[in-house]
Amino acid sequence: MASKSQTKEDLRALSSEELVLLAQADHMRALEELVSRYQKLVYVTLYQLAPERNDITDLTQEVLLRMCRSIKSLRNPKTFKYWLNRIITNLFYDELRKAPRQLKTISLDEPVFESDDEQSPARDIPDATEMPDKLALNSELDRKIQQAIQNLPEQFRTIIVLREIQGLSYEEIASLTETNIGTVKSRLARARLKLQEVLEPYLKEV
Repeated sequence: MASKSQTKEDLRALSSEELVLLAQADHMRALEELVSRYQKLVYVTLYQLAPERNDITDLTQEVLLRMCRSIKSLRNPKTFKYWLNRIITNLFYDELRKAPRQLKTISLDEPVFESDDEQSPARDIPDATEMPDKLALNSELDRKIQQAIQNLPEQFRTIIVLREIQGLSYEEIASLTETNIGTVKSRLARARLKLQEVLEPYLKEV
């Protein structure tokens, strides 16, 4: 177990789990290191979830404050990233409730392709798992990807941010968004398809 006398360099070499354990033992430098290590991730996640907001910096600070205040309540330090994502998504949904607005929605029952068969949208959609690797080829395309994600209907944008940017499992996303795994998979498939449709002209040029 690390001691409270460790330097900043020592702390930077520790895993997040080790930092959490130290922070729970009132090691302030360990808590500061957690804030430093994750503040960019929090900002990027919030920006992807709510790109139209102009207070992302303030929301980021609020998430980090909530993290610091409740770090001792985290029972399993190994789940720190998932726990932090729950703080982020809870704050995001709190803000939505404060300022209700009409969300762009798309029915999950609507067929993806015009066809007489009754297959589900998730089965109709081609697997785009490798898409992120192909999309990172140049900075211009990166900007197009960011714009395409921002223009997704909100429920789809949330799913794809949590999956493709945060790397969470279907189970974790279902828990965070209070939906079931089937809904997560369907929305993720629809989101990937919509991104493919928007980005197809640019992908052909690469």
